[in-house]
Amino acid sequence: MASISVNLDINERLYLRDPQKTDLGKRIVQQSIILIDEIGFEQFTFRKLATKIKSTEASVYRYFENKHLLFIYLLNWYWEWMKFRIDFNTMNINDPVKKLKIAIGIIVDSARRNTYIDFVNEDALHRIVVTEGTKGYHSKSVDQENKEGFFLSYKSLCGKIADIFLEINSEFAYPRTLASTLVETANNTLYFAAHLPRLTDIKYQQDRIFTDSVTDMLEFLAFSALYREIDSNPISDQSQTDGGMAAGEK
Repeated sequence: MASISVNLDINERLYLRDPQKTDLGKRIVQQSIILIDEIGFEQFTFRKLATKIKSTEASVYRYFENKHLLFIYLLNWYWEWMKFRIDFNTMNINDPVKKLKIAIGIIVDSARRNTYIDFVNEDALHRIVVTEGTKGYHSKSVDQENKEGFFLSYKSLCGKIADIFLEINSEFAYPRTLASTLVETANNTLYFAAHLPRLTDIKYQQDRIFTDSVTDMLEFLAFSALYREIDSNPISDQSQTDGGMAAGEK
């Protein structure tokens, strides 16, 4: 597959200098992904990164204030890349069911891509998101960082998936909830299958069958929820009944 040139729109408050615009910046992104994938985020430092890129810590600090912001930048890059891939792979498809199946495949397996960007190892970044991604927003600073717009890319990604749900069922009551649930469930299932297997029914294997099984599970969850609400809504009916009884009692 040939390399492509894509400049993803990432919150400028995450960096001091846009790493996508310089060779050094691209090396910082490239090697930080490789290093975090190798040693984990907790052991990752700018000193180790500087050694890997054959530069200085000061040069890294010219791009990112600290490693937490660099990590959130990588997460934003991943979320923006997923949005790009969903758009790229569904641009000529009108059937929302087909679009949703493509989107779910992209959520699960970063290997299913038609293009790639030369300075980012998407497979390694995908592993980081699966293993450590929640560290970016499960933190004491999440509310302030949310005000800064650090998670808009994630919200936009889930919004894009939610819009596909509404194409299938315009009356569906929980499109964003289902979208974020599918993304989180995909990552949790991949992680649990590899490390905590009794927390999932998906059996880990080093092949495509494994990710296909995760995709099948997510499709089952998504379409069961969407079509259940199309066919009937017993929860809504029950709530109306309960509401009527309560009003009568009063």
